[in-house]
Amino acid sequence: MLTSGFIEQAGEVRTFAPGSVLLKRGTTSENVIHVESGRVAMGVMGADGMTHQLGEVEGPFWLDATDAVLDRPSVVDAVAESEVRLRRTPLSKFRQSLTELPPMAQMVLHDVALAHRQQTELAVSRLAKDAEARCAELLLQHAQPSESDRNMQAVLLRQTKGNLAAQLGIAPETLSRVLRHLRERSLISGTGRALKLLDPRGLRRLAGI
Repeated sequence: MLTSGFIEQAGEVRTFAPGSVLLKRGTTSENVIHVESGRVAMGVMGADGMTHQLGEVEGPFWLDATDAVLDRPSVVDAVAESEVRLRRTPLSKFRQSLTELPPMAQMVLHDVALAHRQQTELAVSRLAKDAEARCAELLLQHAQPSESDRNMQAVLLRQTKGNLAAQLGIAPETLSRVLRHLRERSLISGTGRALKLLDPRGLRRLAGI
């Protein structure tokens, strides 16, 4: 079965630099990837890189075993965040090892893989909600009366941009772009950590609340 011995004999080892795309959504592969070491970001990529991040995983782990078990394309993109050392196992060899399991174990493995995929699909669908909408909702949740103008709502961002982006499930670069767009639409003003909400009603419409 998928023991350490099986992994060691399964296929060639390669090393990838940070920023390398290891897995693409909607694609299938003739190999199954086992990350032996390194950190990998999982999420949804756009033209500017990883725009919606689900989280990070660190080796050793199987990157796309769920897809292989279910014979389905990948739900997420995966990008190396550090130098990553991985081993590619031929899909046919991987599946052959699964047939050696007792029928009940195969059934359990299939059900666990299916549940994992459904959870991932749900998470990706939530990420699909416009980044601007999620950012607008976060600003409204943290709004307080402005000290300089009690009729104006303001937000003091106490977290780093990286932490805020992670909270929203987007990349820091995407957060910067979203805030710029909100300023251009006259929904907010200000730079740095201190922001004013010029149009709370417009932000609520954008957030869908």
